[in-house]
This record gives sequence, structure tokens and C-alpha cells, in this order.
Amino acid sequence: MDSSNEIREFLTSRRSRLTPEQAGLPNYGGRRRVPGLRREEVALLAGMSTEYYVRLERGNATGVSDAVLEGISRALQLDDAERSHLFDLARAANAGIRPPARRPSRTASVRASVQQTIDAMTTVPVFVQNGRLDAVAANSLGRALFSFMYDDPAHPTNAARFVFLDARAADFYRDWEGTAQQIVAILRTEAGRSPYDRALTDLVGELSTRSDLFRTLWASHNVREHKTGIKKIHHPVVGDLDLTYEGMELASEKGLLLLAYSAAPGSPSHDGLQLLANWAATNVRASAPADADTPSNRRHGL
Repeated sequence: MDSSNEIREFLTSRRSRLTPEQAGLPNYGGRRRVPGLRREEVALLAGMSTEYYVRLERGNATGVSDAVLEGISRALQLDDAERSHLFDLARAANAGIRPPARRPSRTASVRASVQQTIDAMTTVPVFVQNGRLDAVAANSLGRALFSFMYDDPAHPTNAARFVFLDARAADFYRDWEGTAQQIVAILRTEAGRSPYDRALTDLVGELSTRSDLFRTLWASHNVREHKTGIKKIHHPVVGDLDLTYEGMELASEKGLLLLAYSAAPGSPSHDGLQLLANWAATNVRASAPADADTPSNRRHGL
């Protein structure tokens, strides 16, 4: 991904959404050629010359300081995810043509002790993913909750591919459009952190080619951090579930995020999770040979 283009398009998109009134500037009326703030207004708010800001918005971030980036973040009223994304883009631009040191690779599995830990969390669905939203690990209830995503043996299980390329996703996610926007924003954030991740670039290319909606959302340059929220789904076995999720980075597994889903005790969704756990346990026992009760088979949901 071209870091200069990414910086230009990101700053332009953030500037266009902010009006003079929102930025605390007087609006003297008259027709504006572009929506949002003008470049000179951003420069004024950030405490720098217009020429310097124009150079930066054109993608020339060579030597830009943290203080300048902080000033632009304040001027454009960036949230925490957007601010971090701007810093990531500037860092990539200053790396030049030589990629920075590789981040630890996103493994296809977790260590046995991590899997053992999430397997012990029997009352909540647990799902571990990398920055590309590949499914790296899950407990039995997590696999049961997202069973549709595990149906395609041709590709690694991936939340973005499921949302945009599987027709069942529109029924599974009751707020499918909101989920789609969230998915793209998370991938945008990861693209800023890992601009040299070839697998991520290939995934974005595939989704852009096969989904008009993905292509449109990708062009919006929205970013977000995947920390907490509510997931509203319609499960084919237990019906509607309103689940709160918490995202926790695994300190011992660089680049992996553990997502745990829960429901308020006594709520219909809590009852639904208990029913789903019973269903998952019954199906595991029914599908496993009598002599296959091993930790390995339990770990993989066999």
C-alpha cells in the first residue's frame, strides 16, 4: 500500500467531515468549493504554516514530528483510533522504500497452554483472531456460535470474507450493515499498522474485487479499535442473541486478540447461550468416535 496516498486520502477524508462551526471557527458564509474545513483552516488550528500542512496532506511526511501529528490530531478532532492510525501512516512513510523490521508473524494457531485456557472457559464463547480477522483459535462454544464461518474449507476462516462474500451473513448479523462498516474499519486500522503484510493486501484486493460495498467502505478511510461492543446475531439453532464482547490482546501471542462474548444473567440471550452450549456438547459427543476423547480432539471440537 502506498503510504503517501494513504496519508493524503486519510487527512482529506477527516478534513471534509468537519465544519468551521464544529472546529470553533467563524463561518462568514459564501459558497465553499469543498466540504468541511479548508487546508489553511486546519493549519491555523494545528499551529503551523499552510504550506507545511499542504505538503503533509499531499503525502510528504518525511521528518514529521510527533508534535506536528498531535497538533493535526487536535485540529481534526481525531479519536484515539484515528490518532493512532495517523501516527502509523507517518511511521510507514518515514520508513521509505525499505520496510521496517517485520512484526512477529500471525501464526495459524496458538500455544497449547492458550488453547487449554480458552477451552476451560466453558460458559462463554471465545474467539481468537489476528489483525486480518483470520480465526486463529476458539473454544467449543465459540465455534458453535460462529459455525457458519467454519464451513468454507477452501480458505482460512476469516470474519471479513464471511461478512462480505457469504450470503448467510446478512441473516446471521441482525445489524449486518453496521457489522460490515466495523469490519472494514478494523482492516483499515491493521493496514496502517502493517502496510507490508502481503496476506492483508491480498485479502483487501479480493474483497475489493468481489464486493462493491467493501470497495465503497474501504474508500471512506474510517478506522476503529476492536475493544468492546454489542453483537446482535440470529443464530440458526437458538435464535436471536444480544451479546456483549470484550477484546483483550494476548501478551504472549503478539498481534492476536481474544474476544469473549457474554450476556446478562437471566436474560433471553443468556438462556440462549446455555442452550447453544448444550447443543454444541451434544454434537461433539455425537460426532466423535468412542475412543477419541483426547485433549487434542476436544481442543479442535472433534
